[in-house]
Amino acid sequence: MNNIIRTEHAAKSYKTGDITTHALKDVSLEIPQGSFTCIVGPSGHGKSTLMHLIGGLDRPTDGKVYIGDTEISRISNSDLARLRGKRVGFVFQFFNLMQGLTALENIEIAMMLAGIPEREQRGRAESLLALVGLAEKAGAKPGQLSGGQQQRVAIARALANDPDILLMDEPTGNLDSVAEAEVLDLLQTLHRQGKTVVIVTHSDEVAKRAERVIRVRDGLVAHGMFLPELCSI
Repeated sequence: MNNIIRTEHAAKSYKTGDITTHALKDVSLEIPQGSFTCIVGPSGHGKSTLMHLIGGLDRPTDGKVYIGDTEISRISNSDLARLRGKRVGFVFQFFNLMQGLTALENIEIAMMLAGIPEREQRGRAESLLALVGLAEKAGAKPGQLSGGQQQRVAIARALANDPDILLMDEPTGNLDSVAEAEVLDLLQTLHRQGKTVVIVTHSDEVAKRAERVIRVRDGLVAHGMFLPELCSI
């Protein structure tokens, strides 16, 4: 299996006045294409920083980060933005839906920003809502949807440009146990369809759904491995 994400001795530091904070320290890891991986650890220990680096939302202070064969830590901002738009779909804890738009329109606007022709947007957005089980909610605005439904719309939006990678930061953190199970079931379905799913979470219950678990503590990483006793696929 080819690695779709790779870091080599990646580190990230932040300086405030005379104080330097080392958020990540010498992280080398590989995430195989088509895998379901969870990055777990306590709050404040570097897992979200790691997500930002592997998703190209931030650059390492030292080391290298790759998506496929491209070293994203060194390419220009414009090239990085184009690569993110083509290959990575992001989902966050707080949904980040536009409140004045319907579920369908939230997906369509993502396609517009990605440069998908207008004539293709409506049909593809409807197909994605059907994929996440919300075809009947196309005209609903976020305030008319439950938390779990809003997160499924956010996942559909992340799929707007058919990315290789779904990268998620605490995607079930604001959901009750029923909605969490529904979202995780959907993510496992997408994984079985070939998507590379990476979830950043503090929850061991979420991690039980993964094939691989990478643990982050104090900015250091314990290498991920296949964990059949935790895999419920």
